[in-house]
Amino acid sequence: MDAIGLERGPLDNLQLLAGGTQNILLRFDRGGQAFVLRRPPLHPRKNSNDTMKREARVLAALSATDVPHPKFIASCDDEEVLGACFYLMAPVDGFNPANGLPPLHASDPALRERMGYSYIEGMAALGAVDYKAVGLEGFGKPEGFLERQSGRWMKQLESYAAFDEWTGFKELPDVESIVLWLEDKLPQEFTPGILHGDCHLANTMFEHDSGKLAAFVDWELATVGDPLIDLGWVMATWADDHTPVVGDIEPWDGFPSLDELITHYGRHSARSLEAAAWYGVLACFKLGAILEGTHARASAGKAPKETGDRLHAMTISLFERAHRLIAKN
Repeated sequence: MDAIGLERGPLDNLQLLAGGTQNILLRFDRGGQAFVLRRPPLHPRKNSNDTMKREARVLAALSATDVPHPKFIASCDDEEVLGACFYLMAPVDGFNPANGLPPLHASDPALRERMGYSYIEGMAALGAVDYKAVGLEGFGKPEGFLERQSGRWMKQLESYAAFDEWTGFKELPDVESIVLWLEDKLPQEFTPGILHGDCHLANTMFEHDSGKLAAFVDWELATVGDPLIDLGWVMATWADDHTPVVGDIEPWDGFPSLDELITHYGRHSARSLEAAAWYGVLACFKLGAILEGTHARASAGKAPKETGDRLHAMTISLFERAHRLIAKN
C-alpha cells in the first residue's frame, strides 16, 4: 500500500467479514479510509491465485461502467507478500438479503419488489458492457460457449460413478431427456458479453435505505460468454410454486414473479429472450449436477450424510423444475 501511494498508518478496526465460504475477506481502516482485502483460503486450492487475478481483472474493468460492483482499488500478484495473490476493494455499503432482511425491507413489499427489479437491471447492465472496450478480450472463450455446456455437466454427473455407493441416475428425474432437449433447442447464436456466473440473491448486496442493488459480489466465476446464462441462474434459483429461493428469504411476498423478472430483463436489454427457457433448463441442470457431487461424496463417507441428503433433494427439485420449463416450451 505504501509503495503504490495508498493511505498510510496502522491498520485499525480489523474485522473478518462473513460471506464467501472459501475465500477470506478482511475489512480494515488505514489513514482514515476503509478497505476490504480479499484473498484465497489459508490452504489455497490449485487455481486459487488465478481466481484472485481474474476477480481483480474483472472488477478493475468494470470501474468505468454503471454495473453495481465493489469498487476496485489495487491488486498484488506477488505471492510472497501474503502467501497468495490478493486485492483491495472498497467496502460495499449495503446488506446481503440471504443473511436476513433488515426491518425496513422486511416490512415493505414495495421495497422488496424494487429489490427484484433492481437486481435484474444490474444483470442487464452487466450483459450490455462491451467486454473488449473495457479490456477483457481473452478473458473467456465465447466461441462454442453454449455448445460446450450440456455435455460438460453431463460428464460431471457421470463422474460421480467413481463413488461406489452413489445411487446414480435412478433417483434423478429423467436426466437423458433434459440433455437431449438442451441439445435439440441449442440457441444458434448470441452476442458475447460478461457474465457473473453465480448470479443469485446470496451474491448481492442492497442499499440500506432503498430497494436499489448496491453490488453483485463474489466474482470468481465471471467470464466472457453468453450473459443470458445469468438470467438462467435466476430461473433456477428464484422461488416458484414448488421450490423456495436460494437462501429461503423471508418474507417473500412483494418480490416479483419469475415471469415478471424475465419481462423486465427484456425491457432493459437488447438481447433476444426467445430462447429464455433454454437458459433456465441449463441452469437447473448445471446447478443440480454440482450439488449432486456432495451427495455422491456423502454416499462414500467423504461428506456429511445430512448435507448430502439435503443437496440430493435440491438436485431432484432442480431437475423437476427443468422438466416443468421444458413442458411449458
